[in-house]
Amino acid sequence: MKNPVQWLRSLAFTLQMYLAMLVLGIVFAPWAVVSPKGARTACKTYARWVIWTARWMVGIRCELRGQVPDGEVIVAAKHQSFLDIIMIFNAVPSARFIMKRELMWTPVIGVYAKRLGCVPVNRGKRGAAIAKMVKDVAKESTEPGQLIIYSQGTRVAPGAKKPYKIGTAVLYEGLSQPCIPAATNVGVFWPRSGIYRKPGLAVVEFLEPMQPGIRRAEFMEQLEERVETRSDALMREAGFNPAQTAPQV
Repeated sequence: MKNPVQWLRSLAFTLQMYLAMLVLGIVFAPWAVVSPKGARTACKTYARWVIWTARWMVGIRCELRGQVPDGEVIVAAKHQSFLDIIMIFNAVPSARFIMKRELMWTPVIGVYAKRLGCVPVNRGKRGAAIAKMVKDVAKESTEPGQLIIYSQGTRVAPGAKKPYKIGTAVLYEGLSQPCIPAATNVGVFWPRSGIYRKPGLAVVEFLEPMQPGIRRAEFMEQLEERVETRSDALMREAGFNPAQTAPQV
């Protein structure tokens, strides 16, 4: 049975986290409306708040490893929970995300995502969605930044297996930018659903860049191998053996 004290701490943390999102969203709204810098400052402030409160409220310490990317690059990241979004956004100078279209219509998140230049994707129309994604990315590229894409398309629980989607390779080819793979173990401590948070060291690690010019099939193979191998190693470091829990998603 899960620790009831830790569960209560997790509940308090979750409630204050969403309250902080609402409060900061309202406070920064006037600046965010007139300037994307205001929206970015608001989101950076929120990310730092979540990281700080996670440490003392539920015992999750956050650590970045590897060279933090800057300039115009694609970051192809493992996605296990909301925490890896927070950590990556806080780390890189000017992030914008490829995100499912439905989120663009949610209060606070949707408004700020539009101001940051995030790119919505309709996951139900594969071919058309990929073509539109590339077009929208090019349209939003008005200043250098880091484009974050989750190659599996959704949050994936530790140990679960889900194929990598071709959209990352299409962007890699179309933009001719370096791709930075990113591994993580955050789902061991902060699951993709539920309230309970487990104390420990949550890591996001930026791996060696993949320079433009790799053929599509080879690129996808290398990307998946690098991200999955390193994520598995980080999860084992955290005391979780992904080989013992490997359901298909």
